Amino acid sequence: MQTLRSFVHIVQMYVAMLVIGVVLFPWALFSPRGAHFACHTYCRWVFWTLSWMVGLKIEVRGTPPTDEVMVAAKHQSFLDVMAIYHAVPRGKFIMKRELMYAPIIGQYGLRIGCVPVNRGKRGAAIKKMLEDVRSGRQQGGQLIIYPQGTRIAPGVSAPYKAGTGALYGQMDQACVPVATNIGVFWPKKGITRKPGVAVVEFLPRIEPGMAPKPFLARLEHEIETASDALLDEIGFVRHAP
Repeated sequence: MQTLRSFVHIVQMYVAMLVIGVVLFPWALFSPRGAHFACHTYCRWVFWTLSWMVGLKIEVRGTPPTDEVMVAAKHQSFLDVMAIYHAVPRGKFIMKRELMYAPIIGQYGLRIGCVPVNRGKRGAAIKKMLEDVRSGRQQGGQLIIYPQGTRIAPGVSAPYKAGTGALYGQMDQACVPVATNIGVFWPKKGITRKPGVAVVEFLPRIEPGMAPKPFLARLEHEIETASDALLDEIGFVRHAP
C-alpha cells in the first residue's frame, strides 16, 4: 500500500509541475520574482501532498540564510533539493547545460538565476556569474551546491570534491553547511517513500577567508557529523561496507 501511495504521489507531483509551470510562466518570463514564486509554490504543493498521501513531513532546523552566501549541502534525493531551496528566499543552483532544454525545469532554472555549465568548465561559468552579480545583471541570492557532486545514499561515504573549496575562494562569501537524513525516507533508488519526519539542518556558517583545503576539511567534518547525528536520531542502522 505504501508503494502505491508513493507512486500516486510521484505521478501527481509531475502533473502539478506541468500545471504550475505553465500557469505561472507569463509572470516568471518577465520577473525573477515570479519564477521564484512559482518554484516555491510547487515545493509547498509537493510537501503538502507528501504529508497526507505518504505520511512524510519535512522539518527545517537551524537558521536558513537570507543574504548572499554559498549553501553547501548533503545531497541524498530530489526532496532535499526542494527542501533547501524552499527554505531560502532566492536559491539558485549550478546545473548541467543540458538541463536548459528540459521542459519547465530548464526555463525556470534560468529565470531564478541557475548557472548552466559545460562539463569541465565550471570555473569559467562561476567567474561570469560573479561578474554579472557585480554589474547588476544578475540578482544575488543563495548559491546551493553539493560538495560530493551527486546523490549519496545515507550511511555511504564519498569524497568531497576540491572544486567546492576553489568555489568558496572565488566567491569570497560565507558558506552555510546543510546536513540531512532525507535519503532514509526518499531513497535514491526505487519509488517507495517512507512515512516519518525528514530533516534538513542549516549549520553555523563558515566565514570567508579560509584556505581551500582547510575549508573543505572543515566543511566535510561538519556536514558528515551532523548528518550522522540525524541518522542516529531516527535509529538508522549502517551496514558494514
